[in-house]
Amino acid sequence: MYIPKYFKVKDVDEIWSFVQKNSFGTIVTTEQGKPIATHLPLQLIKEEDSYYITGHMAYGNPQWRTFETCEDVLVMFQGPHAYISSSWYEKENVPTWNYQAVHVYGIASILDEEELKQDLTMLLQKYEKYRENPVLWENISPEVLETQLKGIVGFKIKVKEIQAANKLSQNRNEEDYHNIVNKLYEEKDLNSQQIAQVMERKLKKDK
Repeated sequence: MYIPKYFKVKDVDEIWSFVQKNSFGTIVTTEQGKPIATHLPLQLIKEEDSYYITGHMAYGNPQWRTFETCEDVLVMFQGPHAYISSSWYEKENVPTWNYQAVHVYGIASILDEEELKQDLTMLLQKYEKYRENPVLWENISPEVLETQLKGIVGFKIKVKEIQAANKLSQNRNEEDYHNIVNKLYEEKDLNSQQIAQVMERKLKKDK
């Protein structure tokens, strides 16, 4: 991913926090030179000094078979993004787009049945534990679990490299920056307002 120096994120804890909060990712591999992708809920796991991205996909999805032949798997995570009008700047310029994104490169392998069960248990715990009637692993009948497990393939990707970009108008002067935040809050779409919130938090953190 091309990242100008203004927008490069180097804080690993900040990157992993972003991944945890924006965990619906895109896995990209190649098959005979052709890129293929799947969009999935994913988890970040730390084992000793290594990080792994884990998840599962349908058995009928041919992408999992490419894990053995691909040297590198790319996983992309994206946060809010928004159009930035240059009419919000003090001086004449051109429009742009603000966004947050993380690319993770790694080596994929297939989970065995017990590893897959553990991963699914954690996934359900993450998204269900605060619900009134949580659907947790132990609450699902063995018959349903057995049927569903036959239809999916679990995987883990050992992280080799991470690249992260926060393009949040860091290259603008203070007056432009504040004006961009205010104008984004006036936009009617949720992404623009979320980017405004991210920019505000960054401003407070940097002070």
